[in-house]
Amino acid sequence: MWYLLALSLLVLQFSKKLSVILLVVTAIVAASMQVLDWRALAFLAGLAVVAAAYCRFSSRVPRTLLEILLVLASVGLMLHLIPGFHNLKVLDGVRAGPESAPFSMYYNFDKALVPFALLICLKSLFTTYTRPNTRPWHWLALVVAVPVLLMVAVALGGLKVEWHHPQWLFQFILANIFFVSLAEEALFRGYLQQRLASVMHPVLALIIASLMFGGLHFAGGGLMVIFATLAGLIYGLAWMLSGRLWVAVLFHFGLNLCHLLFFTYPVWQRLPIAG
Repeated sequence: MWYLLALSLLVLQFSKKLSVILLVVTAIVAASMQVLDWRALAFLAGLAVVAAAYCRFSSRVPRTLLEILLVLASVGLMLHLIPGFHNLKVLDGVRAGPESAPFSMYYNFDKALVPFALLICLKSLFTTYTRPNTRPWHWLALVVAVPVLLMVAVALGGLKVEWHHPQWLFQFILANIFFVSLAEEALFRGYLQQRLASVMHPVLALIIASLMFGGLHFAGGGLMVIFATLAGLIYGLAWMLSGRLWVAVLFHFGLNLCHLLFFTYPVWQRLPIAG
């Protein structure tokens, strides 16, 4: 089922009809496995009605109202506020290494729906129609910024260098690409930053979207908010330089993968001194 959901997201940019068919099949299987209950199915039916209404209306006011509704639904899915989704807990209190804090990981069905909802109201969610002039050093600087940011987190005491190769690496990769990075980049870069850039300077749009992305991580504390905001700047620049959502997703996933493989994950847990 989860592979079907990932496949529907993978083909969403290229074939919306095929992607929706795969999503419907996935939802049926998920309902049979009790991952979705009647409330989640009712939400999906309501989302389909809103999508049909948005495509039907041509005047600006109703389309704007429906777009607001779709964005609010996306935020609710992102924050797991929509009832009826029973996401699968893949990892429960595991440690990546001896100095890493324990953490749990889910396959998030609700969060994975965010790109579907946003693509309804923004056709350029995955690919913008304008391409900025870029040079190789722009991309080199962005790639270098990923390990630099992680080392800054080490200097600030949030992380520590610690190499890992966990047995659950594949599950992490699947979840992080399709059920975390794609959803977050679709909301903060593909939709929010793109919409803001249409009414203000692109750099200001980048900063606002990055600050909001950092605020999403408030539960991790002040250092996590700062780290996520700076990471958001990297992802936002990747989106600006390429005009492609998947490039931002790959930077997002790449940073998370480097974090897992070479540093304490998700944070450094200082052990109490004996005696």
